[in-house]
Amino acid sequence: MAREAEMPIIERDAEVAGVPVLWREAPSPAANRAPVLYLHGNPTDGDDFRPFLTRAGGIAPDLPGFGRSGKGSSFDYSIDGYADFLEAFVELMELERFSLVVHDWGGVGLALAQRRPRSLERLVIINCVPFLPGYRWHRWARLWRRPVVGELTMGFTTRFVLRQTLREAFVTRGPELDAVADRAWSHFDHGTQRAVLRLYRSAPPQVLEAAGSRLAEITAPTLVAWGERDPYISTDFAQAYADALGGEARVKLVAGAGHWPWLDRPELVEEIVAFLGEGG
Repeated sequence: MAREAEMPIIERDAEVAGVPVLWREAPSPAANRAPVLYLHGNPTDGDDFRPFLTRAGGIAPDLPGFGRSGKGSSFDYSIDGYADFLEAFVELMELERFSLVVHDWGGVGLALAQRRPRSLERLVIINCVPFLPGYRWHRWARLWRRPVVGELTMGFTTRFVLRQTLREAFVTRGPELDAVADRAWSHFDHGTQRAVLRLYRSAPPQVLEAAGSRLAEITAPTLVAWGERDPYISTDFAQAYADALGGEARVKLVAGAGHWPWLDRPELVEEIVAFLGEGG
């Protein structure tokens, strides 16, 4: 099969629910395909999804508190706060129907999907924070969740420390890891640090479980793609997500890949793009 031409990416910005927001946008290669909304996690930004944007098109915002979007102290850095923001964002973008790709804390998109299950065309969940019973935070999150300790941990996070921390999330070594680390550090200011602390502190295990209480209402075809060597979230939660959803869900465990599995195994991009294209 011939490879589709790569889509040009442009950057746009606007105020959404009182927050200055930057996003990347690329046209879909198929006119009848639902737009794809890509949601990143901590500590990165929408640039994580450039390999997908050039192949499948779509929209990849920097969530409030991250990247080049606003990082104000008045924003509600919680699952519900982000869900409210995303509702305003999809209204701005006039997305009556869309597909969703979520990674790590981009899982706040699942809160949006539970509010608007009929708007969802297809869903891809990649190594996502579990809105499920039984999850306990990893060691870094446990530090961030502790008052004073979290602030001190952030204060001692240098460029070198951040790079070394991200190394454990990757299996491969090379320019992809360096690029993610450098990009994350370039935006790791006080605003992002505050957003991280507030977000993690807003989400004890019982809140995470409650946030997924209506996952069964999501019936869109779903691909759950999970790097097997993720140091933060066990592969058990890949199947748990598939079981909790109300529609057909396929699990893809990615060998030799960590928390950002498409960067360790670039061929995963093509598999996800093909899955998204099945909805067009």
